[in-house]
Amino acid sequence: MKADGMNPITEDDIANYLANSPDFFARHAQLLASVQLTSPHGNRAVSLQERQAEMLREKIKALEHRVMDMVRHGNENMIIADRLHRWARALFQVQSARALPATIATEIRSQFMVPQVAIKVWDVASRYAEEAFAQGVSEDAKSFASSLTQPYCGVNSGFEAVNWVDDTAMAMSLALIPLRDGAANSTGPAFGMLVLASPDHQRFQSGMGTDFLERIAELASAALSRLRAA
Repeated sequence: MKADGMNPITEDDIANYLANSPDFFARHAQLLASVQLTSPHGNRAVSLQERQAEMLREKIKALEHRVMDMVRHGNENMIIADRLHRWARALFQVQSARALPATIATEIRSQFMVPQVAIKVWDVASRYAEEAFAQGVSEDAKSFASSLTQPYCGVNSGFEAVNWVDDTAMAMSLALIPLRDGAANSTGPAFGMLVLASPDHQRFQSGMGTDFLERIAELASAALSRLRAA
């Protein structure tokens, strides 16, 4: 490897030469023992072998952190899934269709520790039309619910549905969950909406995963189909 007067050897040239000359250190094995590098844990010089060992330990440590994160998230998901199971089981035990909306809200508060939960259902059978859960929903709110193809999670931006909870001043972050026939992320018209509210600004954040909220929506919608029967 030579350099002319116009193009001096660069570090990249050296690196490329070594990468393309795997037998270099076989021919100059004494260099490996004499190479000294700066440790990232101080200014002391360490051998190449020791620096490689440090890099390997750092990689192992990073992998351990990733594994622990995966285990933690897995445990959290198992807990949520178990709560979802208990919530769904409670819905199956409701005998009176009129009691379903209140049971859905109460069990969400209990199982998922949500401070405030409200629910409204429209387009119900005439015998349920005077129930509180079927009253007080404007056409704008119905259209908004139908426009959601996934739960809204984020700050309280003055949505009408916030007025359905008992203490609007403590509704700092929200999950607005449309209720409709079929899949929660379909484009079909909504016939209801769940409101989950928390005084914690970070409880429901924009961009958070909504898989479990969608499962709640689908189970609640299926249960509430009893209210819509003729």
